[in-house]
Amino acid sequence: MGEFEAERIARSYLLRVAEPPAPALVDFVGEHGPIVAAERVRRAGCPPKVRDETAARRAHDYAERDLERAAADETRLVIPEDDEWPAWPLLSLSVARGRGVSGVAPPLALWVRGPARLDEAVDQAIAIVGARAATEYGEHNAAELGYHLAGRGIPVFSGAAYGIDGAAHRGALGASGTTVALLGCGIDAGYPAQHTTLLRTIGRTGAVVSEYPPGTPPARHRFLVRNRLIAALTEGTVVVEAGRRSGARNTAGTAGALGKVVMAMPGPVTSGMSSGCHALIREGQATLVTSVDEVLETAGRLGQPFTDPAKPRRRTDELGPEALRVHDALSGRAAKPEERVAAEAGIPVERVRSLLPELELDGFAERGDSGWRRRTGKT
Repeated sequence: MGEFEAERIARSYLLRVAEPPAPALVDFVGEHGPIVAAERVRRAGCPPKVRDETAARRAHDYAERDLERAAADETRLVIPEDDEWPAWPLLSLSVARGRGVSGVAPPLALWVRGPARLDEAVDQAIAIVGARAATEYGEHNAAELGYHLAGRGIPVFSGAAYGIDGAAHRGALGASGTTVALLGCGIDAGYPAQHTTLLRTIGRTGAVVSEYPPGTPPARHRFLVRNRLIAALTEGTVVVEAGRRSGARNTAGTAGALGKVVMAMPGPVTSGMSSGCHALIREGQATLVTSVDEVLETAGRLGQPFTDPAKPRRRTDELGPEALRVHDALSGRAAKPEERVAAEAGIPVERVRSLLPELELDGFAERGDSGWRRRTGKT
């Protein structure tokens, strides 16, 4: 057995014997490496905190069985030693731990089903999260966001839950884009039951991801732990709908603690499903967004200029500040001498004399017998 395969088996074992995020075990593996750490955990030859995290399952050595079971289900175990490991975004978890944030230890490894490589899928990805009991308004907005983000090449991450999550995944799939589902159970758990077809589709084109080994059942605490991965693996998180107490707000809070961008969509003031979004915006924890362009602008997507459709561009937007002041000083009717233009623009006459010919060449001004005027029809 090669060392690389031994590391994969060791991490498979460690994923099963400790309930994530298992910070003491993560530190122990970081200090000794997965192979030595796994051997010491098996014989309880580890520090007390590590023993506490692993005592209940230390004897559950099903590593090779889990790997075989996963391979039969077209699932692979991606480990930090792999080129595919999304090291850079997950670094935010370690940095946050160093600042004293609790519950954000990085994963020891990730089970992945699907053709999308994790290191590529996380590149400038956006998370879309929200209420399970979503309204029609919320599901429509989530689907629209997912569709248009994926259409622009932005990977869409979510948690595959009912409501907002499912709508976001479907929107991204509708645009033939990349979408990734992060689960709070084993990939083979078939949860949620009504999304088995959706998860199968995501697994054929994008990726389904979990740090829980095969057969792990869903549990509320696991979804909350899973939320740190949604926040960490993406550039920013958009909360489409959320109650005051919700998993989506938990994800948003974690994203903020990790230094990621947090956004929220407003909704009707009478809707309880938007009260969490409104609270995030009011308390300064999220930026209000209403469109894909605003999401991209807020998240800082490179190469995606933001254009507000409510503010159509004018030709004069191309002018520099001094040229614009000179242009504004001109009249469309009466010609003005250069000295008067300079006085009204508040710019030295020598500078005005150099700017006016440039404005003429660009079609913004025209010279007459008695001075300069604004060329009509140009705005």
